[in-house]
Formats: sequence, structure tokens, C-alpha cells
Amino acid sequence: MTDIVQRGLYYEEFELGARYLHRPGRTATEADNVLFTTLTMNTQALHLDAAFSGEQPFGQRLMNSMWTLSTMVGASVAQLTQGTLVAQLGLSDIGFPHPVFHGDTLYTESVITEKRLSSSRPGQGIVTIAHTGRNQDGVVVATATRIALMHCVPEEES
Repeated sequence: MTDIVQRGLYYEEFELGARYLHRPGRTATEADNVLFTTLTMNTQALHLDAAFSGEQPFGQRLMNSMWTLSTMVGASVAQLTQGTLVAQLGLSDIGFPHPVFHGDTLYTESVITEKRLSSSRPGQGIVTIAHTGRNQDGVVVATATRIALMHCVPEEES
């Protein structure tokens, strides 16, 4: 019997321009919002206070944008970086062009935009990933660029 261990991609397996569609999506719940918001000590009434939020421009509570960012990046882990990531080096170009509400489903896609071997860490490479989160209607709700330090294929596997 062969053992197959799920893993992300090694540096060499990332293809420039490749687009990965991460499934399943994740439906945002009120519990997600309250738990994430309180765990992170974010007391923003737009996330916690239904009466207050109902009188604001969107007319309802908004999902915490950091939940959206975390969930979007997290959705990519199993397919791209599980067990092959050395370290996350940075996040940039983060945007939230449309709100996420309770009941919305977040779908994530990732495009590989750059890659290069590390000049200071043999056996490792740097990969730039552009993440896009869309709701169930295809509306872009979040974007972020992530730079990750990845393992190269181990010598015994190449």
C-alpha cells in the first residue's frame, strides 16, 4: 500500500500565472464574526452591535475584515503551502472593496505572480501570491498580495 500525504507545493511546482481556485468556499456566520472580533479585542460596533449597525450606511453588521483576510489566505493553505512553507514573509496591497455580511460565502482564488530562488537560503525560494476573495455573487470582497518563503523539492524526492 502506498502512503499519500497531502501537502502544498514546493517552490519548483509553482507556475507563474497559474490560478488556483480554492474550494470549498466558507460561509460567514454571526458566530464567526462575534468570536473573531472578541478574540482579537476589536470592539468595533459595526461588527458587534446590530442596532447601531442597522442605522449605519450598510444597514447591518459587517464581517470583521481581518476575518475575511485570514479566511481568504487560510483557504489557500491546503493547496499551496501546507507542509512546504518555511515562513510567511509579508502581506501587502490589502484591500476590501466590498463588505462581507453574515450569510455570505467567501470563495478564494490565488495567482502566482513572481518567484525566485533565495539568494541567502539554499534550498528555498520566494513566491509571490495574489489572493482574491469573492462572494457568492462573484463580487470581489478582498484582495491581498502574500510573499512566502517555500522549501524546494528535497534532494531525495528530485
